[in-house]
Amino acid sequence: MTHTIDHTHDASATSWVESANGHADFPVQNLPFGVFSTDGEDMRGGVAIGAFVLDLRNVLDADLIEDERDLLHYASFATLNDFFAIPGGPAELRGKLFTALTDASYRDAMEPCLVPMADVQMHLPFEVHDYTDFYTGIHHAMNIGSLFRPDNPLLPNYKHVPIGYHGRSSSIRVSGTPVKRPTGQQKPAEDGGTPEFGPSKRLDYELEMAIWVGRGNELGEPIPVGEAEEHIAGISILNDWSARDIQAWEYQPLGPFLAKNFASTVSPWVVTMDALAPFRAAQPPRAEGDPQPLPYLQHDTSAAAFGITMEVLITTPKMREKGDAPHRLSKGPMTAMYWTAAQLLAHHSVGGCNLQPGDLLGTGTLTSGDEGGEGSLIELTEGGKKTISLPNGEERKFLEDGDEVIMTAYAEKDGFARIGLGECRAIIKG
Repeated sequence: MTHTIDHTHDASATSWVESANGHADFPVQNLPFGVFSTDGEDMRGGVAIGAFVLDLRNVLDADLIEDERDLLHYASFATLNDFFAIPGGPAELRGKLFTALTDASYRDAMEPCLVPMADVQMHLPFEVHDYTDFYTGIHHAMNIGSLFRPDNPLLPNYKHVPIGYHGRSSSIRVSGTPVKRPTGQQKPAEDGGTPEFGPSKRLDYELEMAIWVGRGNELGEPIPVGEAEEHIAGISILNDWSARDIQAWEYQPLGPFLAKNFASTVSPWVVTMDALAPFRAAQPPRAEGDPQPLPYLQHDTSAAAFGITMEVLITTPKMREKGDAPHRLSKGPMTAMYWTAAQLLAHHSVGGCNLQPGDLLGTGTLTSGDEGGEGSLIELTEGGKKTISLPNGEERKFLEDGDEVIMTAYAEKDGFARIGLGECRAIIKG
């Protein structure tokens, strides 16, 4: 599928929804899909436009876009699985909504379908059946490998095969849901000693992006890499929380388990591949001497990456009490992925695994490789050896109870309107 630049990306286009014009995240050029509810009403599909959510069920009931009743029907469900399984459906509806939201003749009829974003509760956009977290950030992999395996930081398979593990879909929560500090076994202080048991003392975040599966594949029928993007619904922000002390004790020989399964947080809006068309970027070239991907992973990578900037910020209880602004911990690009999104889907299905609508694929922590671009505290503190000083004088090595982690992401490019992915945030509870 080719996601082309068209009239919906025109930077000069404005909406009769005034708050959308110049909005940092949700101008009319974006129109991401999500699921929301209001007091006393059921969950239903909506579209972010400026400071409002366009209630798609009300648009359907009012028959405001007559020739898209079927798509509006599926887009107004309490989950978006069926809607994003329709080939070409989300792109078609996004285009029709763009027209309706830029044409003033629709205003009187459609304005009652707008709900202030401040009045809604957001929910997971999909019913998530399966969650796989990859490890595509090569700079993060090198940094973590250096901590756990100083003599062998990057294992020999890394540059040949997209590494991933199957996570826990039942503990995925939408942005704003508190995260309870996990309890578990922790690595003994000395080799051969007895492991400790108790609340994690080294709770960490991981700055990732979420790739949502739209149309799935049949069991036993792999997705060719050249067709993989046809199966991607869109992108959100992902925080794959990690208990580093539990992880250090359990990760050999089978990898992450309790250190990862207690919570993962995603932002609520699905930014479609069509909205991201102007912000496609070339996949960074592999370093000299790196092996080329095997044939089933080879594809045109000239526009296979995404020019998305990611940030992670923190607030503490003391900062919030005094009204201090969140402090930015790091910033970096989504182009830090060693493997493309298409390669992740192709590899995941190559053995015959059937991906389903709403499956969540995490990119893994994306660290830029530059100072200030570390995607986790374990990297920022070099495994807890260094201390991070916050502007108010507080210090952190890992997260403390009451800390709130806020992740944001946005795409911008000269000649186009900036679009954002909203926020992925959660407070740590003891």
